[in-house]
Amino acid sequence: MSSEFELEIITPERKFFSGQVEMVILKTTEGEIGILKGHMPMVAAVAVGPIRIKKEGEWIEAVLTEGFMEVKPDKTVILTDTAEWPNEIDINRAKAAMERAEERLQRQLGRIEYMRSQAALARALARLRVTREIK
Repeated sequence: MSSEFELEIITPERKFFSGQVEMVILKTTEGEIGILKGHMPMVAAVAVGPIRIKKEGEWIEAVLTEGFMEVKPDKTVILTDTAEWPNEIDINRAKAAMERAEERLQRQLGRIEYMRSQAALARALARLRVTREIK
């Protein structure tokens, strides 16, 4: 019996990933979760962070932003705003975004601007972690 299940990751621009995998680990708004074949059905909100995919015994990593995930025993579908492989990330742009967000967070901001700056910082840090630019 195969221990693989179907994974689809879809963004508004493209089908980012589609294939059979052994395991997926990603961040949700409730914390990190691992998905294996036969996982109980569920829906979860996806948080900004890395996704690790085990395919053919090897781990591959990407970064996701906010979205939703539907898990079924034989298929998981992730709908996300953006998904990027490490080689698609512009490291200089991510570093600049991180610096801008950190500068904005140093100022006294309204609640909404503070939340936007925190989100921008989280996205930049996730991109840099996946590219191994920061730990």
